[in-house]
Amino acid sequence: MNNLKKLGTLGKSAEAAMKAFQELDKVALAEGAIPKKYKELIAVAVALTTQCPYCLEIHKKHAIDAGATQEELAEATFVSAALRAGAAVVHGTHIVE
Repeated sequence: MNNLKKLGTLGKSAEAAMKAFQELDKVALAEGAIPKKYKELIAVAVALTTQCPYCLEIHKKHAIDAGATQEELAEATFVSAALRAGAAVVHGTHIVE
């Protein structure tokens, strides 16, 4: 998590891109047609799939702050696992003759 302290330095080197990213992140995760709690649970599942420890830590906290329970986080974990496993199985079709 210490590397997150370097985001300011990264942003100074590409200010327009960083501002655009931050605005996208803000808008994408804001309350909307999909409630914030669900968006954060989606973010947790995606972070588990992409295996980003920073995203996991951040979105787990945001999900809990938005009212997610440990049971919901656990189910999001297994949704992510099912998708990863399913992708491996479907990609297996590429090696079948």
